[in-house]
Amino acid sequence: MSTMTRATTAFIIPLAALALLSTAITVHGDDTKYEYPESKRVEHIDDYHGETVVDPYRWLEEDVRDSMAVREWVTRQNELTDEYLKRIPHRDAIEKRLTKLWNYEKFSAPYKVGGWYFFRKNDGLQNQDVIYVMSSLDAVPIVLFDPNSWATDGTVALAGMAVSDDGRYVAYGKAEAGSDWNTWYIRNLQTGKDLADKINWVKFSSPSWTPDGKGFFYGRYDAPSNDAFHDVNKFQKLYYHRVGTPQSDDVLVMKNDHEPDWGFGPTVTDDGRYLIITVWKGTADKYRVMVKDLHEPYGMPIDLIDDFEAEFSFIDNDGSTFFFKTDLNASRGRIIAIDINNPDRSNWTELISETDDTLRGTNVINNQFVLNYLADARTRVRIHNLDGTHIRDINLPGIGTASGFSGKRDHDETFYSYSSYAQPPSVYRYDMNTGQSTLMHRAKVDMNPDDYITTQVFFDSNDGTRVPMFITHRKDLKRTGDLPTLLYGYGGFNIPLTPGFSVSRLAWLEMGGVYAVANLRGGGEYGEDWHEAGTKLQKQNVFDDFIAAAEYLIKNGYTRPDKLAIQGGSNGGLLVGACMTQRPDLYGVCLPAVGVMDMLRFHKFTIGWAWVDDYGSSDDAAQFEALRAYSPYHNLRPGTSYPATLITTADTDDRVVPGHSFKFAAALQYSQAGPAPTLIRIETRAGHGAGKPTAKRIEEAADIMAFTVKNLDMQPNLPTQYD
Repeated sequence: MSTMTRATTAFIIPLAALALLSTAITVHGDDTKYEYPESKRVEHIDDYHGETVVDPYRWLEEDVRDSMAVREWVTRQNELTDEYLKRIPHRDAIEKRLTKLWNYEKFSAPYKVGGWYFFRKNDGLQNQDVIYVMSSLDAVPIVLFDPNSWATDGTVALAGMAVSDDGRYVAYGKAEAGSDWNTWYIRNLQTGKDLADKINWVKFSSPSWTPDGKGFFYGRYDAPSNDAFHDVNKFQKLYYHRVGTPQSDDVLVMKNDHEPDWGFGPTVTDDGRYLIITVWKGTADKYRVMVKDLHEPYGMPIDLIDDFEAEFSFIDNDGSTFFFKTDLNASRGRIIAIDINNPDRSNWTELISETDDTLRGTNVINNQFVLNYLADARTRVRIHNLDGTHIRDINLPGIGTASGFSGKRDHDETFYSYSSYAQPPSVYRYDMNTGQSTLMHRAKVDMNPDDYITTQVFFDSNDGTRVPMFITHRKDLKRTGDLPTLLYGYGGFNIPLTPGFSVSRLAWLEMGGVYAVANLRGGGEYGEDWHEAGTKLQKQNVFDDFIAAAEYLIKNGYTRPDKLAIQGGSNGGLLVGACMTQRPDLYGVCLPAVGVMDMLRFHKFTIGWAWVDDYGSSDDAAQFEALRAYSPYHNLRPGTSYPATLITTADTDDRVVPGHSFKFAAALQYSQAGPAPTLIRIETRAGHGAGKPTAKRIEEAADIMAFTVKNLDMQPNLPTQYD
């Protein structure tokens, strides 16, 4: 079973001054001036711990489906942005080149369950990947799911799948218009037909089958009583669904009416004996663990780990001996064994100690641990015996990322995919006995990887912390100090940024751009200590790291401020928003996507409450002061010259609700004193990003890249047939 699973004072406008502030604003595009759509300002004041904060665009939090005013605002903003983008000379050529590059066969690494091999494949420009199944590696692949047939516009996506151990059934989820809400169904693998079963209101959960294939455990929420796309998600419950029965008959296995933030992740052990219930709250990798003996149908789950002190991710078991990946007393991770019959901590055994590298995931295959580490944000994979002794490392081609490594303990093979910034994905079969990797598929992209180079550099943040950054560009580029440069970052939620292939990044490199990725504090590159150094009252460290990365690129002859673009999505959108309000002089273009922009109210919507683990909450006085100091929405200052900015979001984003971006865009357009455009692009029938159709992804990438090219005054080196 795999577990590869600065500070500023907030700008507060006095209420009496609201009526004195002008709304006449223009945006410059070529020789044309466009007036921004009016964003009405309302007299709304909140009191936080005795301090008043105005929120003049509170009305833009309303759901676009329910509010005519918001819907009209969205339409007018999109019309302005579309008009601006279509006048960019290189925009169509960029989209054509992106389409050409995107049009290659894409394969995932296969995995095996219940005697079947499963993999994803995309012929090139299909909106959604197609899922194939084979009885053996030599068999002809058969289409299992083609999500392209589920919606003509490609906006219904496969949200996940879980195959029963006996190979009879596959449970699969559908997500519509990019929503986090999933509806699950069951398909008979022999007949290829769906059963009548339908499971609604599933979010942040995947099924775990019992070995007899008669049913599965899953987590879900009660049906929303009001707005499914804005209401807070609380009180998840764990159920058992029996195949062939209606959801109304599902057995309630676990709930806690006193703990609204608790969620329940089910895992049935491979031997079928135990149900592991991993209890989570928020986004921190700190779990309680409960165990239920499935051989005792009336037995209650018992606590194995009874607090949220550390990560305890279940890997596998030998009878009553359970293997866990944990960061308890080991910030970068280790493997321990716990005998559930003697669970006192004094009886725990350490099998694989913490190393200088960061353990990100592990699995048991062929009675061996397969351990996926990060060494300065690049992949290293090691094989160990179950007693912890090291066997070998898997040789990888260079600075890149390897993923996959699924399988069961009785399998003698596994599969993985490897890629880097300028190296398209290659899929390998790995023999667990011989240690040999065999190439199965190498992506054929219209490019030569040897034309590009990736280097890793280290720079000091403002407090002296050493931070890594990857820099990729064409080999023939010389540091002239004025190269168009795109700097990307995230810095949160223990999520690392590792080198991987992207068509849009390739197109940027091909046009003569430099691409830099900074591995900021708050991420998962160096374990839990690194993560916590970028959270709550220390969140400013993340922004300081990113600002230092930009300054490094300028100081070391790559670029200059008017040639530098910064980009990030979600928590990375917050990163861009915070950095552009703190240092608007440092960048030429800012590209915040689906960002958390109102740090005082993020916890009021959908799953936002869970992010308090990373951000803290405005409900706490000390944390309120920290949040207000960097909240992008609250730190925009009228009369400031801000960089050219293209905000991107989507109308069905129920992860980071689009009101964050709407309010930030309105406030930015109101505040902008310089000539640079500040626009927002709002996608329809799309969400936070998962499952977005290829056509929408290409169009969005072309718009973002064209905006960047124009506003960095870049002359893109496009192939002549596209320019």
